[in-house]
Amino acid sequence: MAIVVLISGSGTNLQSIIDAGLLIKFVMSDKHNAYGLERARKAKIPTLSQPKLGSLENSITKLCVANKVNLIVLAGFMRLLNPEFIKRWKGKIVNIHPSLLPSFKGAHAIEKAFEYGVKVTGVTVHYVDEGMDTGSIIAQQAVKVAKRDTVETLEEKIHKVEHKLYPKVIKDLLK
Repeated sequence: MAIVVLISGSGTNLQSIIDAGLLIKFVMSDKHNAYGLERARKAKIPTLSQPKLGSLENSITKLCVANKVNLIVLAGFMRLLNPEFIKRWKGKIVNIHPSLLPSFKGAHAIEKAFEYGVKVTGVTVHYVDEGMDTGSIIAQQAVKVAKRDTVETLEEKIHKVEHKLYPKVIKDLLK
């Protein structure tokens, strides 16, 4: 059972997936300079970068079909996929988000939750649909916000949970 991982940045969630021993056929990015591409190369995983979303989606589809990929995993991919692409891969695209959805959708969720003053936030793994962070929830894990927390310490706590939860959920989905 194989996956393709889409990234836009440093690839810390990608690294947790690599470290979990999941079979990653390709890592793709919409940014040529995404550090996650270097992480993939170090792990001897083929990479592709393409800033044009339509071209990237076409490449993903071709590679997934040719390589019998079971799941498309978004790991810090910061673009909304086209509705046609999502329909083509319905139920086969997952994402991770650093809040307890439906709260704090979109970018900067950790900062938004912290500024709002929540006592509990967390991590959500969900299927991707046409909306932003609106797909069906697969798993969630809460993270308590301590009085002494800063945005930075809360971010560290959230990332620790992400790096354990995401590989586990992906493994479960591939069974």
